[in-house]
Amino acid sequence: MDVAVQIIASGLTLGAMYAVSTVGLALVYGSLNMLNMAHGALLALGGYVCFYAMTAMGLHPVLGVAAAMIVCGAVGLFIYYAAAQPMLSSANFETQIFIATIGIGAIIENVILRLFGPQPQPQPLNLSGALVIGTVHIPHQNLLILGVALGLMIVVGLVLQRSRLGRAIRATAQNREAAQLMGVRVSVVYAQVLALSGALAALSGIMVSSLSGLLPNMGGDPMLKAFIICVVAGLGNVYGAVIAALALGLLEAYIQYVLGVRYSFAILLLLVIVVLIWRPYGLFGRRQVVRL
Repeated sequence: MDVAVQIIASGLTLGAMYAVSTVGLALVYGSLNMLNMAHGALLALGGYVCFYAMTAMGLHPVLGVAAAMIVCGAVGLFIYYAAAQPMLSSANFETQIFIATIGIGAIIENVILRLFGPQPQPQPLNLSGALVIGTVHIPHQNLLILGVALGLMIVVGLVLQRSRLGRAIRATAQNREAAQLMGVRVSVVYAQVLALSGALAALSGIMVSSLSGLLPNMGGDPMLKAFIICVVAGLGNVYGAVIAALALGLLEAYIQYVLGVRYSFAILLLLVIVVLIWRPYGLFGRRQVVRL
């Protein structure tokens, strides 16, 4: 029982962090048909902005998180207006924006490296103490991550389903031309989606760095796993991405306990191959895809 509690606690924490990051990727792909390869760099930027706001500026942790989300949201807007919008009408948009965001991500990581150096830094946003269940100690930090992630997923779901912005995002994702004819300002919707994705990336970066510490290239592994989750769920499927993130987090925790940490990523990649062979459009995708 103690082992099961530990695996479930660790798996849900991993899944929660992956879900926050994955939703940002899924939103952008579902709306723009765009893979934002700068997403990992935004994770790192969010973690460092929170670190700087709390240590150098002495801000409250809530204000530090808000500052990180605002900065990364603004960078998301920059990515849209500086790179995505000029290429949007191009016949090779997906390939061009893929390459462009790789370059933007590299620039962001190098700026972080120049400002903060290559040494790992501890994230000051960290709760002490633990919840004891039997002989298992579950850190309060893990519970905070899980609670924030689940609350955020509920908010994102309500925004997509109930708000004017959410209806505009879903309409644009389904048919851009029809949405324009109905009066939806598609360019504004795209900008809002990238800003929202950037804010979610910042929050995910803070979560990851609170457990593993800050490094300029810390976003690479979470972004790769978020991409794996997107593929497993079906690219652009936001709700499927959340379910897949939690399920893969539990699976990864179980594999790490049974086989060791070094085998977990290889088995996740093997799972992607199996899913692509069995269902090329993802577990929650459809042959005729209606994203979001």
